[in-house]
Amino acid sequence: MRPGARIPVDGIVIGGNSFVDQAAITGESFPVEKLPGTGVYAGTINQSGALEVRVEKLGRDTTFGRIIEEVERAEKSRAPIQKTADRLAGYLVYFALGAAVLTFLITHNVRSTISVIIVAGACGIAAGTPLAVLGAIGQAAQKGAIIKGGLHLETLSRADTVVLDKTGTLSYGTAEVLEVSPAEGVSEENLLAAAAIAESRSEHPLAKAILNRGAAILGHPPIEPDRFDYRPGKGVIAVSNGREIIVGNRLLLRESGIELPKSKSDFEGSEVAVAQDGKFMGTIRVGDVLRVEARDAIAALKSMGLRTILLTGDALSVAQSAAKTLGVDEVGAEMLPSQKVARVRELMDAGHTVVMLGDGINDAPALMQASVGVAMGSGTDVARESASVVLIGNDLSKFADTIRIARQCRRIILQNFTGTLIVDVVGIFLAAIGLLNPLLAAFIHVTSELTFILNSTRLIPAHRTTAAVSVPQST
Repeated sequence: MRPGARIPVDGIVIGGNSFVDQAAITGESFPVEKLPGTGVYAGTINQSGALEVRVEKLGRDTTFGRIIEEVERAEKSRAPIQKTADRLAGYLVYFALGAAVLTFLITHNVRSTISVIIVAGACGIAAGTPLAVLGAIGQAAQKGAIIKGGLHLETLSRADTVVLDKTGTLSYGTAEVLEVSPAEGVSEENLLAAAAIAESRSEHPLAKAILNRGAAILGHPPIEPDRFDYRPGKGVIAVSNGREIIVGNRLLLRESGIELPKSKSDFEGSEVAVAQDGKFMGTIRVGDVLRVEARDAIAALKSMGLRTILLTGDALSVAQSAAKTLGVDEVGAEMLPSQKVARVRELMDAGHTVVMLGDGINDAPALMQASVGVAMGSGTDVARESASVVLIGNDLSKFADTIRIARQCRRIILQNFTGTLIVDVVGIFLAAIGLLNPLLAAFIHVTSELTFILNSTRLIPAHRTTAAVSVPQST
């Protein structure tokens, strides 16, 4: 398998060493190192070295194939949603017809019966609801979210649980240096300079993050080491100007006889330790950076009474750290696509209306299974096609705005229904006892309908003036 190639099968590495980007399948933040004996997935991308893979599964039997099957199964099992407007309008029609029949049976007055039929009806909600839905969808689009139909808008308004993917959804999905912690007597610049020298020939994703930070702080590219030795799964040992530099995990440094301070138990990301000439210089913490607006978006969702759940393929420590930072209510880590689907299905079986946010191929089955699936604008084509809502761009605050708009739309529809019901009840009573003639009943009917239509127009986004219009003066 050559560098840059997409792996077509599920299999086991029997030769070579490389890093494989498998975020689309597992949702992991960074490319994973593949050594002989480790597994690879179809649909993932080989990044650096060449790999020799023994084929285990092909086509529909691969993990990618099972994801597609999950998407198809979820699509077939989606329950139809009855429109609130149709249901409420139906109730009002039956009510009006029943009132007219009852009036005629009691009074035997044709004029009163006609007045009852005229004053009663469902026109207020029948005419106002499409306008409210159209306005809400337009307003959401203006805010940055494309809603694929009124049914999804209705379901969004009833949502009580939000399930979120991490990589690419709550985070950027790229490795960056989060913290530099030099040992006592060592400057940050010296620590980064030593690490950059050792990592200058490395193709590890963490190495790229360290090199980028080093270039930004030091202002110059690193010095090429005289000797470079890569230790798979551990780190690198380099020699520059006769000085040995070790950069890697704690195991590599301990094997080299270097004493290390106790590691933090709650740190986020991957810890890279650095030593030079047998002395510990400090650590560099590298991780996936959370989106700037993610914490505020989660807080906004929780303020609306929504329960938030993080489901990710990342390690438990990484997932818990992100959940703690963002204030998420519940977290699930190291989850495969089928496990995400099972968790979403479990929530829905418990009576929850679930919204799922994701961006990768691995999220597509859960997006289809959820009551409403929401895809990030930068997500994969599969995710965007599987979703009911697509965010333009990747601003999570737009999703919170969309929920607010959906709830406002539902409130307006219910206001119209309540108002129509009150007008019908009062009007029918007055018409039944002979206080309304057909002309006055028609006036009440039209006036109330106009009121409810105007109420719905509150959701229509205001037009923005983009240019001044010059009107010639008359002479």
